Amino acid sequence: MSNTAILEIDGKKYEFPIIVGTENEVAIDIDKLRGETGAITIDPGYKNSGSCKSEITFLDGEKGILRYRGYSIEDLADKSNFLEVSYLLIFGELPTAADLEKFETNIRKYTLVNEEMKNIIDGFPKNAHPMGVLASLTSALTAFNPKSVDVSNEKEMYEAVCKTMGKFLVIATWTYRKNMGYPLNYYDNTKGYVENFMRLMFELPTGPYKIDTKIINALDKLFILHADHEQNCSTSTVRMVGSSHAGLFASISAGVSALWGPLHGGANQAVLEMLEEIQKNGGDADKYLAKAKDKEDPFRLMGFGHRVYKNFDPRAKIIKKAADDVLATLGVNDPVLTIAKKLEEAALQDEYFKSRNLYPNVDFYSGIIYRALGIPTEMFTVLFAIGRLPGWIAQWKEMRLNKEPIGRPRQVYTGSPLREFVKTENR
Repeated sequence: MSNTAILEIDGKKYEFPIIVGTENEVAIDIDKLRGETGAITIDPGYKNSGSCKSEITFLDGEKGILRYRGYSIEDLADKSNFLEVSYLLIFGELPTAADLEKFETNIRKYTLVNEEMKNIIDGFPKNAHPMGVLASLTSALTAFNPKSVDVSNEKEMYEAVCKTMGKFLVIATWTYRKNMGYPLNYYDNTKGYVENFMRLMFELPTGPYKIDTKIINALDKLFILHADHEQNCSTSTVRMVGSSHAGLFASISAGVSALWGPLHGGANQAVLEMLEEIQKNGGDADKYLAKAKDKEDPFRLMGFGHRVYKNFDPRAKIIKKAADDVLATLGVNDPVLTIAKKLEEAALQDEYFKSRNLYPNVDFYSGIIYRALGIPTEMFTVLFAIGRLPGWIAQWKEMRLNKEPIGRPRQVYTGSPLREFVKTENR
């Protein structure tokens, strides 16, 4: 392959370098395009534009490959745990046993949230969407941690990572407690990170809370599968906001807001809302499968297929088993989940869906798990945010260490040309 690309404009040729990644991804470096030619590119949604070079996550949508720092998602989900994967994403290598113990110990040091944060959460109405509350609380953490993090100082950065991992989990669960009218819970330093999530959510002062290890394992896998996904909408937002040298909490708050959208993190909530709608209208799964096949019908099956994965979502294959384990462990008898299983079975066997690679994706199965655990649909995206947190931190850290310039896309102006101002009385 040539190491340059040639662009011709008005008969004049320009050469631009070609960059090849470690997995043979090819990119044309157009950093000097405007300076040399006066032209820019138009790429709505940036589907063909690389915003950065990154060492964190490799994704091949055509082959269904997802790797964190070179490790396959299948290996990590099978052999690792969420905090270990978080360390890998943020610091670049798998931790030793001593590193991992220190990491968890240091996260525990920062799990107490300033009591004044309760005044902020009290200001929200009970029915406020948890993601709106979470974005606000994350941003508010800046007020209690005003010192800017020096990313080149390893000790400072390490403490900032542990502080963010510790406090974010607590305030995320507080959004649910607020919604339910329950007293706010505190982290229990004798228990693990994922186990703490469940007890922070559901333990009441009236009695102890016990949870099956299969459920902890399923949630652990889900958090791992959500931990990073290359330059998606929320991750790109975190990097863009951070490029202005906004702090870590402010940048993550922006990521939470981006994740909230139904086309991104809200997809698993949309899955359950679709299933509830089917159940409300008689629960006939076959009828809705037929509607999904009808090009004239606006109905679309949520949770099937993926914009990036053109074959299958590798995360879905992993989490399908976890979903089956959770349903078997809990013995849930829920008509909505029965509809979900019918849709899943039909889509996996029906040639229409198979030929179009419309397989159930990770949002479909995560929605089933959350529903089975009794988690309200409004909280689904909050759980996604907990899982995605280490990826956001890793991407923010990498962007700052690489000294990437402030994000500033260009545009092609299509408005009115120069016009003469007309005084009010003459209009």
